[in-house]
Amino acid sequence: MIKFRRFEFALLFSSFVFLTFGCTAATRSRMMVDGMKPMMEKMNIAVNQNPDVETVRKAMPASLVQLDGFIEVSPDNEDILLRAAEAYGGYAFLFIEDTNRKRAANLHKKARDYALRVLKHNPAFNDALGKSNDEYSAALQTLTKEDARALFFATNSWMSWIGLSYHYNTRGGVDVPKVLLMLDKLLELDETFNYGAPHALAAVYNAARPISAGGNPDKAKYHFKKAFEISESKFLIWHYLYAKYYAVQNQNRKLFVSTLKDIISAPVDLLPEKRFANEAVKLKAKHLLSKADMLFNCENPEMAVFSYIMAEKEY
Repeated sequence: MIKFRRFEFALLFSSFVFLTFGCTAATRSRMMVDGMKPMMEKMNIAVNQNPDVETVRKAMPASLVQLDGFIEVSPDNEDILLRAAEAYGGYAFLFIEDTNRKRAANLHKKARDYALRVLKHNPAFNDALGKSNDEYSAALQTLTKEDARALFFATNSWMSWIGLSYHYNTRGGVDVPKVLLMLDKLLELDETFNYGAPHALAAVYNAARPISAGGNPDKAKYHFKKAFEISESKFLIWHYLYAKYYAVQNQNRKLFVSTLKDIISAPVDLLPEKRFANEAVKLKAKHLLSKADMLFNCENPEMAVFSYIMAEKEY
């Protein structure tokens, strides 16, 4: 009897050790990922300061997959979710939108969903996401300045997804009122976030559409001016968007050309902490400048941006 009990104890103890080891391995992995924030911040600084666009471009897909893996290990880690949202959105904008709009739209959708996962940690926001615009607006009032980062990435990529997929995604337009409510709240919470990014978003929204479809050049110009002021005109992406949307929609070829040439000739150390983004957008500026004849020889000026979009071959 005593021998049986010893054997039984040994068996139970072995099972306990096995189960505990399994749980510990998962916990250790999560703890390791959760403890990576300081290292990831240093890596982010290094990437942002790297002027070698091609090196970073080639490395980004692997980084995106790695971030997906980290999220699988620690699915509620807000910092990693937002790093992934930023990385997916940035990769789509800088390297994919000009050649494959459908793929870029899918990348932005993934970025949006990662950012929304963070915002959904707020119970009021989570409950209101699928409800009326009035209920959604009320839920947004529970957000604070600490939520600006998640709110920006969600708003930016949601807006980009709608814009890039509108010709095959019939539902996208239904989401516009909610996205605009998010943009209004973002401007209220922190208009200076990321060098004036909320103003840049508002500027693009008002500049991208023709007046007949609700576009507002005056509002666009106001928000671009605010973004330039906040960034001290050193963050070149805002100038690229100014040329692509405001100058084209107003059929101001001189402004379009001069803005893009200023971007291309800007010094590499204009904004050291955003050197990579500035150097990457120079390549986009060259590509956009090559489309000048298409954009400014349109019989219907209000359709210039639309004509340019439809001329892109890959969807």
